[in-house]
Amino acid sequence: MSQGNRLEKTNRINLLFAFYEPLLTDKQQTFLKYYFHDDFSLGEIAAEFEISRQAVYEHIKRAEQVLENYETKLGLLSKHETRTMYFGELRRIRNEAALPESYGQRLNEIVDSLENLE
Repeated sequence: MSQGNRLEKTNRINLLFAFYEPLLTDKQQTFLKYYFHDDFSLGEIAAEFEISRQAVYEHIKRAEQVLENYETKLGLLSKHETRTMYFGELRRIRNEAALPESYGQRLNEIVDSLENLE
């Protein structure tokens, strides 16, 4: 796996983890945190928990699958990314449009309120 793909995968797993962490088992949470967030190697995790590297690998792969399954069913990350895109578009339109100041301020308030709902 190239460095760019690994970084993309790490970022995706970290984002999925942010949404679905409470739905994972304690062990899945711990292994994903160590591997993707704290950048521990499989060997370091294996030594910490006194299990084989292969066992760590399998736990991490299974946890990744669980995260992807939650995303397939619930789509929280996808919805978040779509909302973020639309918020950016609203802000761009506000900045580029010749709106009266009161409309621009109200648009800002609405976008801020919507963002705070997340």
